[in-house]
Amino acid sequence: MNYRTRLGDFLDQPKVQNTIIAVILLNAVILGMETSDAIMARWSGLIHTLDALCLAIFTAEIVAKLIARGGRFFRSGWNIFDFVIVGIAYIPSAQGISVLRALRILRVLRVVSVAPRLRRVVEGFITALPGMGSVFLLMAIIFYIGAVMATKLFGDAFPEWFGDLGSAAYTLFQVMTLESWSMGIVRPVMEVYPYAWAFFVPFIMVTTFAVVNLLVGLIVNSMQDAHHEEDGQRTDAYRDEVMTRLEAIEKLLQEKR
Repeated sequence: MNYRTRLGDFLDQPKVQNTIIAVILLNAVILGMETSDAIMARWSGLIHTLDALCLAIFTAEIVAKLIARGGRFFRSGWNIFDFVIVGIAYIPSAQGISVLRALRILRVLRVVSVAPRLRRVVEGFITALPGMGSVFLLMAIIFYIGAVMATKLFGDAFPEWFGDLGSAAYTLFQVMTLESWSMGIVRPVMEVYPYAWAFFVPFIMVTTFAVVNLLVGLIVNSMQDAHHEEDGQRTDAYRDEVMTRLEAIEKLLQEKR
């Protein structure tokens, strides 16, 4: 067993993974503390030191993975994700790109790549994207039709909400989220147009209760498929292990005979 294999086995140990998760969470707390002027006024030196230490640990982990896995490192999307997230911290925060320092908080997202359960959630979401694309297209068509109708029906009396296509689409998005939709928008419109409910109620039924729930259903199904696939892989691995042990036992029995 060469040093790369030993290093790879070391990095895959649960205690190492748990340590990295702990460092990620510590770094998240540190970056949150940097937003407090009172804390920074008293502990800025310590906070910057701990932040640099966390970055050094992340960098050492990435370098160790590069050494252990070589070119195979970049075959994993999660490894590339970790590499980019850590690499952002080394971009100089000068010449008009100081906003990149705020992107350090993205390091917290590394907990997704380290924790298997969170990875399954993200992978399930990504798997659902093709189906979600069709639902988003349907949603866009519904919004376009609704925005055109609302502009024609209510634009003259309520130009701030329905004066043009963009304003109407944004207002309908607020209605779809059910945020102040009744007292804030629909009832004032109904004071001028008493039958406006005949437009808004079907719109809410279609978008909020039908299309949005369809998106949720697609994501849930994708996550269930991911869980079933993982269970199948575990079953196959367990069966292979049992068969290997049975073959070893059978071989020992044959030798004794």
